[in-house]
Amino acid sequence: MKSVTPVMFVHEVEPCIRFWKERFGFRITAEVPEGPKVGFVILAKDNVQLMYQSWESVKKDVPVLATEGTPGSVSLYLVVDDINEIEMKLQDVPKVIPRRETFYGATEIGVRDPAGHLMCFSQHSDH
Repeated sequence: MKSVTPVMFVHEVEPCIRFWKERFGFRITAEVPEGPKVGFVILAKDNVQLMYQSWESVKKDVPVLATEGTPGSVSLYLVVDDINEIEMKLQDVPKVIPRRETFYGATEIGVRDPAGHLMCFSQHSDH
C-alpha cells in the first residue's frame, strides 16, 4: 500500500472546498464538473489529500453506491503498487466497482469491508 485517502459523499461539494481552502490553505488538484456544479474534487495540502464527490456524481459514476449511501458516508481510496496482486487477494469478495480504467489513468477495483465501508483500490499509471 502506498497511501489512503477518504472519499466523502456529500450533497454539495462547493461548501467543502471553501471550508478546506479558506480555513486550512488546501488547494484543488483535480476537479470534475457535474452540470453547473462540482461533482468531484481532490484537495491537497502537504502530504494530506481529501476527496469529495456529490451524490449526483456518484449516481452516474457508481449507481449502486448512490442507492445504498447516506449523507456523511465515507469510503477509502487506497493507492497500491500492484492492482493484480490486490485483485487476487480479493477474488472471492463481491465487487462493488468491477475492475475499471479511469479517465485519470488509474486501474481500480472496489469492494466493501466486513463493516460495509467501500474500499477502492487503485493503481496509477506512471506518467
